[in-house]
Amino acid sequence: MTIRLGDIVAALGGELQGDPDAQVTSLAPAYRAKAGEMTFLTPQKTAADLAQIQASVVVLPPALAQLGAPKGVSCVITAQPYLYHARLSQWWAARVRPPLASGVHPTAYVAPGVKLPASVHVGPFAVIEHAAQVGAHGVLGAHCVVGEGVVLGEHARLAAHVTLGQGCVVGARAVMHAGVVLGADGFGFAPDGPRWEKIAQLGVVRVGDDVELGANTCVDRGALDDTVLGHGVKLDNLVQIGHNVQVGDHTAMAGCVGVAGSAVIGARCTLGGGAIVLGHLRVADDVHVSAASVVTRSIEQAGRYSGVFPLDAHDSWEKNAATLRQLHRLRERLRRLETPHKD
Repeated sequence: MTIRLGDIVAALGGELQGDPDAQVTSLAPAYRAKAGEMTFLTPQKTAADLAQIQASVVVLPPALAQLGAPKGVSCVITAQPYLYHARLSQWWAARVRPPLASGVHPTAYVAPGVKLPASVHVGPFAVIEHAAQVGAHGVLGAHCVVGEGVVLGEHARLAAHVTLGQGCVVGARAVMHAGVVLGADGFGFAPDGPRWEKIAQLGVVRVGDDVELGANTCVDRGALDDTVLGHGVKLDNLVQIGHNVQVGDHTAMAGCVGVAGSAVIGARCTLGGGAIVLGHLRVADDVHVSAASVVTRSIEQAGRYSGVFPLDAHDSWEKNAATLRQLHRLRERLRRLETPHKD
């Protein structure tokens, strides 16, 4: 596919310096983009990075644009090149990926009484159970299961093998990648001597608008209260959200994050890959947890937090952790003791 550069700028904005009739054949990363392709540079890049550009078009910030692009390279100038690239990628994808045809595949099962909008696409062997509701322009991939009483918002897209458990509610424009499970039972068992007695999980999962869940991510239903993901939440692949967890609007979690039951995560937080939040803790808004960190107590103030501690026998670990928390104060005391006193 080939798109005229002037048409891209007309659709997405930005200040064009160069040939509006330049033809763009694809998008590519800066390090390997070649003639005919379009790329971008963030404000952190340097004049040396700009000088090496071989693409036909580069999106870049004003400071880099003032340095001058290589000969023959057209520029689209914008204050936020990465955001521009994100919107460009969506605009591009809408043109290179034709929409799925509406209709229900003959091998799919739709429970009697369920009324689907004419604009819905239901793929092979998908299942829509009793009293489920699917919004207009919804897409259900092959082998999806939409459980009894589920409400799925407009323009939601479920990839293959997504399961939405009984009673779950999902907002508009949700994106759920292959293997997502929403509304499986939370991990609740009461000890009974040497055995475990299951605690029935009576809540559901409620998901806001514009939420995206990565492949094989699991969000457990609540035990008594509901598990809640706010608007705009983004979860990467293989994320585990325990029962009764609440996640605030626009919080994002990278791959393999685990949040234990009844934790409350604020809005606009980020959790790096492999981070863990223990159960029943509270994390304030605008908290950023580094990859592989373990949150062992509530965080009340916004900011960035990091911490990895070696595995040890629990009693020893507790003693060492308590000592570690005192290291800064002990260091300052030692400095004062070692500083020569003036007579």
